[in-house]
Amino acid sequence: MKLNFLRPPRTIGEWCGDLLRVAGLVCVVIGITSWSLADGGILALALPGLVLPRLLGVKAWFDVVFGITVLISVWSNVLDLYTTVPGWDLVVHFVLTGLTAVLLYLLFARYDIVGEPDRSGIATVVLATTMGLALSAMWEVFEWFGWAFISETIYVAYQDTIGDMVAGGVGSFVAALLLASVPLLRADAVPSENRRPTVI
Repeated sequence: MKLNFLRPPRTIGEWCGDLLRVAGLVCVVIGITSWSLADGGILALALPGLVLPRLLGVKAWFDVVFGITVLISVWSNVLDLYTTVPGWDLVVHFVLTGLTAVLLYLLFARYDIVGEPDRSGIATVVLATTMGLALSAMWEVFEWFGWAFISETIYVAYQDTIGDMVAGGVGSFVAALLLASVPLLRADAVPSENRRPTVI
């Protein structure tokens, strides 16, 4: 993954992906200087997500789509879109959870924890969807923790929690179908064939 990260961009799409990573850093500075330190911290949460696609060596179009989605998700929090735009949180949970589940699957495949998506068939869909549901549950726990110990302004409710998890699960299923049918890694980022056997 280190080689993927250090590899210079070669196409317009790859340059766009790197520009989004730079934009993520700029957003943190803007959040701190124009809003608050807390908002800057929220925007900083996007940085690991912006870097992961490059580490894995995904194709440029997926890198760009994921990067844009991550930035939209954190700015939606800063701008209070989740509470002011009806249904917006469900849309973000649907898209972001699905894309993140795909990246998580590819990360696990890199370390032979799961099989390569192009060779696993139905297992890819089942496992990636399950990962998305797990991510949804973890996010809701994170929201509850923030409400309980950081700020009561964080909106937490049973109906909201269930709705977010359902949206994340459905989004993960759709993204898993994409993962199982479309190659998402660059040809030069595909792991070599001399790796040890997969676990699943």
